[in-house]
Amino acid sequence: MAEDSDARARLLARITTRRASVQAHLRAREPRVRRRVNLTIVLSSLAAIFTAGPAAGGETFAGGVQRSLGLSSDSYVWRVLCAAALLVSVGAAVLTNLGKSQDAAARLSTAEAVDGELEGLAVLLEFGQLPVQDAVKLYQQYTAKIPFIPDVPASGVHDDDRGAVVGAGPGEGERRARDLPAVPPPAHRTTDRPPPPPP
Repeated sequence: MAEDSDARARLLARITTRRASVQAHLRAREPRVRRRVNLTIVLSSLAAIFTAGPAAGGETFAGGVQRSLGLSSDSYVWRVLCAAALLVSVGAAVLTNLGKSQDAAARLSTAEAVDGELEGLAVLLEFGQLPVQDAVKLYQQYTAKIPFIPDVPASGVHDDDRGAVVGAGPGEGERRARDLPAVPPPAHRTTDRPPPPPP
């Protein structure tokens, strides 16, 4: 029973560590993917707007813009709108192809799903609703879906443990800090003159 409890605790710690790496990946990637998707939508909409006027109005639209801007020829209107539509269309196509080549959106959805699965597995394991052997199999199945997320070792050095020995466990830096004796603040001198000689 003691061995089972120890294995359960070690698996829970591993699940917690893996979820931390997944959540760090989500925090780093999700805003970037959302910005890329939103920018692609905006550029595609602008391309449609730039071509809607000439397509719907034709020469009447071009003549109206020419007169309102005081241009010498309506060819400038066509050139500017076509150039703008070309630029935003190319930008939208580049962003779309980049997203497809990196498979960023699919990876983001997979990471979110695995994070939820690991959370449910941790709850079942914590309250003893699942044997350790079955939990290990499920853990391997879930983590096999996210090979693109590196696993952060549980004994790695954290940002708040700077100055501790490399490979020390979490909180080791804090324990070392608590064991150090308190250093009194340096005495402040109120004057630079030497003390008066004894009488």
